[in-house]
Amino acid sequence: MNFKSRAWTGGLLTVAIAVVAVVVVNGQKDQRKEPFPAYYFEVEIVGQPTAHFRSVSGLKIETEVVDYQEGGATGGIRKLAGDTRFANLRLSRAFTGDRTLFDWYASIQKPQPVKVDGRITMFDRQGTRVALWEFTNGFPVKWEGPEFDASKNEVAIETIEIAHEGLTMSEDEK
Repeated sequence: MNFKSRAWTGGLLTVAIAVVAVVVVNGQKDQRKEPFPAYYFEVEIVGQPTAHFRSVSGLKIETEVVDYQEGGATGGIRKLAGDTRFANLRLSRAFTGDRTLFDWYASIQKPQPVKVDGRITMFDRQGTRVALWEFTNGFPVKWEGPEFDASKNEVAIETIEIAHEGLTMSEDEK
């Protein structure tokens, strides 16, 4: 064995030890989780038949920050939690001529729109539920029909936007 092959073998051994050190820390295996696909989900809206949606956005919660200066305190301004706001959910699906979402939106023109609950369920690649978001007291506030463009070869999409009063994330099966 010449000097080059000895140096290479020694370098390989060093690398192997470094990899083991990264994977095993304090005798425990690294428990990193695999990221979940964003394409495997289900939407349920109480009282509304729902088809397969192409996309869901708006799973957002934001709390306002309120500045508060205490009397006599000169050390700075305190930060307090203010009102919490929930973003509107935006659901898009292929337009098939079904009037269900359009009619649901049109129903809010009544004096008291019917508010419904719903949920968005996320699945892993094997079809096992991994996350569940539930919204409460939702009602449609915007409906968008398909855009027409003769120069494109795309599926027609309709979108409904739902305002709601609360969003929770759950792990319990209901």
